[in-house]
Formats: sequence, structure tokens, C-alpha cells
Amino acid sequence: MIRVIEGLPETVLGIEAVGRVEASDYETVLDPAVEAHLGRNEKLRLLYVLGEEFEGYAAGAAFEDAKLGIGKWSSWERVAVVTDRDWLHDALRMLGWMFPGDVRAFRLAEREDAVAWLAA
Repeated sequence: MIRVIEGLPETVLGIEAVGRVEASDYETVLDPAVEAHLGRNEKLRLLYVLGEEFEGYAAGAAFEDAKLGIGKWSSWERVAVVTDRDWLHDALRMLGWMFPGDVRAFRLAEREDAVAWLAA
């Protein structure tokens, strides 16, 4: 599931993946949160936390993720992916150039650094 992280700077939208992320999480949580954020901000700065409770993505969730990225292409400014999973850090190093805006990976212990980078 995806849940919204509260208490972040106004310019930062935070989400956390917990357990298994399903396609419905995009429709019921992420899409409305992105729309609300863009109603208040010109650009999207996303904190995406994949902690120890994250189990993976359902097949349909990957499609919804791609659809969201492409649909809001010009709105993306910065994305901070916060996780201790090495394969995600490796994937972002190799494929980060494909994402709109700036994308950086941070460790869980660096979460506050990620928020500061997004808010700067």
C-alpha cells in the first residue's frame, strides 16, 4: 500500500510504500495526492520512502507508475527515493537519466537530508 507522509514542507509531497503496492494505490492515494499538490505548487517534488516493510509491486502497479510519470512529465522537478535496498540504488544510478527532473537515492538514515534537498 501507499500512504501519504504528513508534516513535510509545503513544496514536498511525501509517500511511503508499505507491504505490497497495488495498482489501486495509485488510483486511491497517489494520483489524488499528486493532483492536490499540483493545485498548490507549480512543480512536483516527491519524497518516496521504501522502508523495511516494503515488499514489492504488483504487476499492475508498474503500469500505473509509468502512466503517472508520463502524464505529469513537465511537472516533475525532483524525486528523492529513500531506501536501503541496494538494487534500487543501482537501478537509479543506471536509469535515473530516464526520469523527468532530478532523481537522487538516499539511505533510510539520510531521510532528513532527502527532505532538505527536495525543499531547497
